[in-house]
Amino acid sequence: MKEKKKLDLAALSTIPLIMTLANSMLIPVLPLIQRELKISGLQTSLIITVYAAVSIFCIPVAGYLSDVFGRKRIILIGLCIVAAGGLVSGLAAWLMQAQWGYSLILLGRLVQGVGAAGAFPIVLPLVGDMFQSKEEVSSGLGMIETSNTFGKVLSPVLGSALAAVVWFLPLAVIPAISVISILAVAFLVKTPAPRDSDAAADRGFGKFVHTTASLLAEKGHWLYAIFAIGCLSMFIMFGFLYDLSTVLEDHHRISGIRKGLLLAIPLSAICLLSYLTGKIVGENKRRMKLFSVVGLIVLMAAMLSCGIADSRSMWFLIALMCVSGAGIGLVLPSLDALITEGIEKEQRGTITSLYSSARFIGVALGPLIASVMMNREAWLFYLFAGSALICSVLALFAIKPSPPSSTTKSPSSGKARARARHNRHKRSG
Repeated sequence: MKEKKKLDLAALSTIPLIMTLANSMLIPVLPLIQRELKISGLQTSLIITVYAAVSIFCIPVAGYLSDVFGRKRIILIGLCIVAAGGLVSGLAAWLMQAQWGYSLILLGRLVQGVGAAGAFPIVLPLVGDMFQSKEEVSSGLGMIETSNTFGKVLSPVLGSALAAVVWFLPLAVIPAISVISILAVAFLVKTPAPRDSDAAADRGFGKFVHTTASLLAEKGHWLYAIFAIGCLSMFIMFGFLYDLSTVLEDHHRISGIRKGLLLAIPLSAICLLSYLTGKIVGENKRRMKLFSVVGLIVLMAAMLSCGIADSRSMWFLIALMCVSGAGIGLVLPSLDALITEGIEKEQRGTITSLYSSARFIGVALGPLIASVMMNREAWLFYLFAGSALICSVLALFAIKPSPPSSTTKSPSSGKARARARHNRHKRSG
């Protein structure tokens, strides 16, 4: 990978990091926010849910706009909207009374969700556009997913530390960290010259809908499976994080930075396995499927063990959450690579955006369902285990990677692969 491309990739990696901080940083401090605003547990979970819920509907539109007007432009607009929404939430928490403050915090989070739709989901197709070699694409996506999960590792610690200063600081800091990503993308990311740009600009929304529908009709048998797996994986992840955060505070009286450090342990497993998976799978689609199936079976076993044991022992829960995190770390980069490399460049933004929408459905539902089922915790884990079982069956039977020989789309792509093989032989020689 060229040094210039590494700078581009580093700048793009700030986007999932900061978008993850904007959401996951609030999870460990939700009980504190609940006490300060004098709201219910369900109302508290909506602070996470509204951010993800609005993104579900905006992401496909952002994907279409990125296909037509360019990925970098849409990403920068999205990041600016995130900063504006963070400013509304931060000022509302600081200046308003509890009930009005809560309503305006939700409004700010809704605006953030609109901006987030045009940021992280567009990064995946942009990485696919930037590299010619499938191996480099897979490695780049692994770095992006690692940055995403590193944000989840950092979030509980940073969120707890900021809330220890002032309870609303995790909300108020979002505009400042968004500016870092805006500057990095604006000055460091050099997007490839668009092909057939005139045709893309002339393509109307009706044509876009028809093309997308045709693509889904042709490849829906495995795309829908990946959408479902991405959705349910994020549902499980955010559900068990919400549950673990609540258990640590309510049953073990652990709060603040100490709670943030404990929450970071299972998230570190996701981060480590995401990085290793991105490096290992390369351009081997069969390996991507294998990692997905194995990761989902591991996730199912861990969630089932939590339900059967029905234990609130802190280290028992954290250990099983680490195993669950390892399973998710095997799955997510493999799904990213499968969906990015299985779609032509012209439709990549739209399809990966639909995939991101599916993931955000899981993000929205996880804390909401966990908050409703807190008094039936064993059944919550059975629900997670059943969801992972469904995902493993889908991965095993619905995802059918084509053999390498059938992936050739054109003579030019064949030449590119031949050059890549020649370069690998030269390095090995």
